[in-house]
Amino acid sequence: MMDCSECVVRNRAICAGLNPDELAILSNMGHKKTLKAGDILLWEGEASVIVANILNGVLKLSTNNENGDEQIVGILFESEFVGRPFGTKNPFTITAVTDTKLCVFGRSDFEQFSASHPDLQQKLLEQSLNGLDQTRHWLAMLGHKSASAKIATFLLVLSERLAANNCKSEAFLDDFILPFDRQQIANILGLTIETTSRQLSRMRNDGVIDLPTRRKVVINDRYAMEALAG
Repeated sequence: MMDCSECVVRNRAICAGLNPDELAILSNMGHKKTLKAGDILLWEGEASVIVANILNGVLKLSTNNENGDEQIVGILFESEFVGRPFGTKNPFTITAVTDTKLCVFGRSDFEQFSASHPDLQQKLLEQSLNGLDQTRHWLAMLGHKSASAKIATFLLVLSERLAANNCKSEAFLDDFILPFDRQQIANILGLTIETTSRQLSRMRNDGVIDLPTRRKVVINDRYAMEALAG
């Protein structure tokens, strides 16, 4: 059992429209779960038995290509919904990129609850549509772009997603911590780690970004970054 009234993502998650009595019912249905970076929450192709809200942390959605290599197809941040309600199998493997805390529900229990709560269904629909938009951005990012354009687009997408998922009033962040190391970024973008590091260094040398640490990014010139992204 959980106390939804103390949830840190309460006003941004799919349960935002529920009243106190409805939240109490939902609290009795769920439990909190903690993942360490690298832990698997769901495996691709397995039966879909749970769904969850991300309380904090970052998850990645991945599949294996025909060569057996991991292909990262999406990223989920704080307050976003995880899992496949009304689906029988997990379409992707979902892995913690950082230490992550989740609010977890049994899929069938959650489906029954949502069936009688239209506000919750509306939030699910909104998140699904947002997910489609993010997929379009993702496909554009991985399309026929140069290495520099891919990395610039990736950093711009992250700056917007991190702002949106951390209750920032700004539409984007110019100063943020990367949830991924350079090898993971290379895997996401279909580049080598050498190319990824070289392009980041070039952007820093050109004054477009600063890299105070291996994970911290400061965008100095957003217009130049947008021009690189194409």
